[in-house]
Amino acid sequence: MKTAKGKGAAKAKEVLKTVDDRKVGKRKATEKADMSSKRKAKKEKSAKKDPNKPKRPPSAFFVFLEEFRKTFKKENPQVKAVSAVGKAGGEKWKSMSQAEKAPYEVKASKRKAEYERQMNAYNKKQESADDGDEEFDDEENEESVEEDDDDDGDEDD
Repeated sequence: MKTAKGKGAAKAKEVLKTVDDRKVGKRKATEKADMSSKRKAKKEKSAKKDPNKPKRPPSAFFVFLEEFRKTFKKENPQVKAVSAVGKAGGEKWKSMSQAEKAPYEVKASKRKAEYERQMNAYNKKQESADDGDEEFDDEENEESVEEDDDDDGDEDD
């Protein structure tokens, strides 16, 4: 068997090293530990969700799916898989005409209007809470500026 010379030979040796490391398993174990710590760090960085924030409204399809789920479970009590219900609901939704979809779209638009009202109230509440914090910060900044004015080096105070 011929061995490669030059740059290709170095790559082949690296490939062989990783294969040898797989047999031993030491390198992979440490890499997995490093990756899991990185994943945890990423999760910690993400902003925490506000539990008071209103949930987004469902689309017309999901409004339909709520009702379809009930009828599907009555007709097929032996089917326990969520995916089966979702697939059957999706097929039924695709086969429906616009006239059949209309009542679900109306319900979805009502829920969306309600959601927008709740979000406006939520945003106003958030702004008022933020304004209170900013006013407090501004007062602290003004006090520190006044202290700096007193310590300007003039001895005639």
